[in-house]
Amino acid sequence: MGDALAGLKVADFTWVGVGPVTIKSLADHGATVVHVESHNRVDVLRNAPPFKDREQGINHGSFFANFNTSKLGVSLNLAHPKALAVAKRLIEWSDVVAESFTPGTMAKWGLDYESVRSWQPDVVYYSTCQLGQTGPWAPHPGYGTQLAALAGFYHLASWPGGEPAGPYGAYTDFISPRFGITAILAALDHRRRTGKGTHVDLSQLEAGVQFIGPYLMDALNNEHEPALPGNSDPLAAPHGVYPCHGPMTESGIPEHWIAIAVFEEEQWRSLCGVLGGPEWAAEPRFASLQGRKEHEAELDERLGEWTRDQEAQRLMSRLQKVGVPAGVVQSCEALHVDPQLAHWGGFLELEHQEIGRHLYDGLSFKLSKSPGRLSRSGPVLGQHNDEVYKGILGMDPEEYEALKADGVFE
Repeated sequence: MGDALAGLKVADFTWVGVGPVTIKSLADHGATVVHVESHNRVDVLRNAPPFKDREQGINHGSFFANFNTSKLGVSLNLAHPKALAVAKRLIEWSDVVAESFTPGTMAKWGLDYESVRSWQPDVVYYSTCQLGQTGPWAPHPGYGTQLAALAGFYHLASWPGGEPAGPYGAYTDFISPRFGITAILAALDHRRRTGKGTHVDLSQLEAGVQFIGPYLMDALNNEHEPALPGNSDPLAAPHGVYPCHGPMTESGIPEHWIAIAVFEEEQWRSLCGVLGGPEWAAEPRFASLQGRKEHEAELDERLGEWTRDQEAQRLMSRLQKVGVPAGVVQSCEALHVDPQLAHWGGFLELEHQEIGRHLYDGLSFKLSKSPGRLSRSGPVLGQHNDEVYKGILGMDPEEYEALKADGVFE
């Protein structure tokens, strides 16, 4: 079985999150990806924890290594006047050019889409940024945390009566790559059929709002602002996370929790059976979804009082066996020993030049005939300079050493 994208060549000028994660999928499925960086302006993710042995260093961060698996890494100082010619050689070698800078950055170097297509008209050029390449807000820089707020997630995820509280992390950084991967593959298919190149302009804001379509349509057509649901769901009760038996944090919060969702009356009856048929569960006000929604706060309190004495994993198994949707709220540590993720290859070990043996996210999907693989860990800065510049681009040793001495590869 071969790699699905073997033979595809990518010049990767992306940095931080969205761009690297998008192009990582191409690399993990066999594309030859050359990731371009600079010592003069280090990728901010290289300085983001966690670090090897908790010692900060540009080659010690697991975030960067994880987001750039299977890639070759080179250093190239695009601010150097001689670097442009090197970048052009890399682009001429490639099938796909990818960048994730603020709009206008690549144009300053003469490496934007319009410039590149003038000498390479069939190029597939992928740009991703906060708000797209055009429009009144396009120049605004930022990260996925700001985009999650702009796209409405911080409002919708807030607790009733509380302050904005969005989903964990730079949420749109992990939504947008799914759109980007698909768009790049579509552009490559278009070129295969027509011989024409494409500029893929991906707005992370636009990608994010795709996931709240029903709320947007309700606001647009009905002028209805959605209520903040917290953990509740309009079609289910109970629906939430409930404390379980186990240790407490220093602030008195249980460390073990379980999520339970009841959408159907049969599920409610099954839950009551596991509860042992307490008197309160048989009260008429809890006999229907409407009644349970009207008394949801008390229902959650009653259920939480019972789950506090239950071991989370055992309770999850009991509920699932009788058809009640339930799942343990797992910690990061628990995920690494989860038997289903272990079977699937959710985490894989790779050797990193400075970090050593380290766990990386496995592939999120598998193709039956070309399943993909993590061929190498993310590179240390400039790790593959010799291999790329002298091997792939064919520089003779004298030229390479002269450019190196001149600071082009800083």
